[in-house]
Amino acid sequence: MKKWKTLWWVSVSQVFALSLWFSTSVIIPELKKTWAFDSFVENFITAAVPIGFALGALVSSSLGLADKFNARSIFGVCAVAGALLNGCIIFVQSPLQIVFLRFLTGIALAGIYPISVKFISQWYQNQKGLAIGTLIGAVTLGSSLPHLIRVFFYGIDWRLVVTVSSILSLLAACIIYFIVEDAPNSSKQSVFSIKLLKNVVNNKPVMLSNYGYFGHMWELYAMWTWIPIFLTYSFQSQLPSFPAWATSLAVFGIIGISGAIGCIIGGFIADYIGPSNLTIIAMTISAFCSLIIGFTFGQSIWITISVASIWGIFIIADSAQFSAIISNFADVEYVGTALTFQMAIGFLITVISINLIPWVVKFTTWEWVFPALSIGPVLGIISMLQLKKYEVKEVNTIEQVSQL
Repeated sequence: MKKWKTLWWVSVSQVFALSLWFSTSVIIPELKKTWAFDSFVENFITAAVPIGFALGALVSSSLGLADKFNARSIFGVCAVAGALLNGCIIFVQSPLQIVFLRFLTGIALAGIYPISVKFISQWYQNQKGLAIGTLIGAVTLGSSLPHLIRVFFYGIDWRLVVTVSSILSLLAACIIYFIVEDAPNSSKQSVFSIKLLKNVVNNKPVMLSNYGYFGHMWELYAMWTWIPIFLTYSFQSQLPSFPAWATSLAVFGIIGISGAIGCIIGGFIADYIGPSNLTIIAMTISAFCSLIIGFTFGQSIWITISVASIWGIFIIADSAQFSAIISNFADVEYVGTALTFQMAIGFLITVISINLIPWVVKFTTWEWVFPALSIGPVLGIISMLQLKKYEVKEVNTIEQVSQL
């Protein structure tokens, strides 16, 4: 019972803290009115977070901070730091200062998201797919939360969106530090090490899982970043007076609600059919949605929302399973290295795909923008199909051992 209570509180804190991720991206239209910056700066305001996150994850793990300090303490400190850095945006004097603060916020988030995944993995030796899936669902819900916050404060003051997300992050720090307890086996840690990276690269099943994750990440954050813009133009072409707050509410439903449902159900199903099978199914449907979503542009609003919601479910349903696969195939001594490598490279890839979309828009129309994202899941599917061969070998080995 205690582990389910822990999962609940860690998930709640994750929702609150991850609201920092897109807290500024959702108010970019208001920020552009204040400073009139170009698309180059706009793209970097969004890209600065994953860049900072990747750097923070590598540095934090290479120093072995998770082994030297309590995991809840790391989460708490980073959540407070992220809240303060995010809150400083209220006082900035230029868009370049925003980019710098978003970069630092990304570094702070590196002490929240990966720590939580590792923390929950320590609590759950069984039902790991469902547990991590629920946690990633919380990450999804938290990432989309600024869109919901914007609904309540639209047309009032963009600073309120930033303030609320900072307050939520502070609440997350209090929850994780004062309510959540340490895992029973929290003393068993794995450390990132450059020396162990060779073991990761030479472990073919682990690298196949990484390739699948890289394809997944190529699509995920670019979709989360640009689907709000796509919906805005699509809805306005259908109904020019369509309110911006209603678009934000739709985005919250598509990314947050649909995504959370996808993560939880995906984790539950993965425990029965296997993580690789789940990732293949999810990426197949997700890739298909990226190919057809453009054809709903300017069509019935409900058709667009329906397709986007299906995409929102399956684009994230497999995310937790790549970490689960790593823990299955990597030796204990370098699990930390493998997970850090996977996450760091994955988030760096998002920077490329996020900035690719506006470049594609310049040469075509919205109907043909998102198919570029299908490349990721297609390559990911190929990798996961190859990984299934190793899963069969592992199952056969376990059965042979059990018969001895």
